[in-house]
Amino acid sequence: MSWIGPPGLPHVDAKTPAVLVLHGPAARDEAAGLGDAVQALLEVSGCRVVVCDVGGLGPPGLGVVDLLARLQLAARRGGGRIRLRGAGPPLLALLDLVGLRIEVEGEAEQREPPLGVQEEVEPGEPAL
Repeated sequence: MSWIGPPGLPHVDAKTPAVLVLHGPAARDEAAGLGDAVQALLEVSGCRVVVCDVGGLGPPGLGVVDLLARLQLAARRGGGRIRLRGAGPPLLALLDLVGLRIEVEGEAEQREPPLGVQEEVEPGEPAL
């Protein structure tokens, strides 16, 4: 008797997060519909993360911060979270200023030093 198992590694879940692309200026009246879309993407995809592509939102302002806070809240209510893609330094600085912590693609994780950083230097040794 022979048996051929399914392809791929056993016990590995290779789900990719759903992507929500945001365009144009952030309008407050669209936030409820986008929050529903985030919850629906979490439910349909089975992932716990929805990637929000914010590259097309334009210049950051408090309207963008309000929208992202509402999307994060909707994702949390759905049992997940959002991750930002295409966020520029001005948006990241504004989010940091208002204290809104949202995961961003491409950032080093906490407690993990960026590559090429020397943690310890002996006294008298030149830094590399």
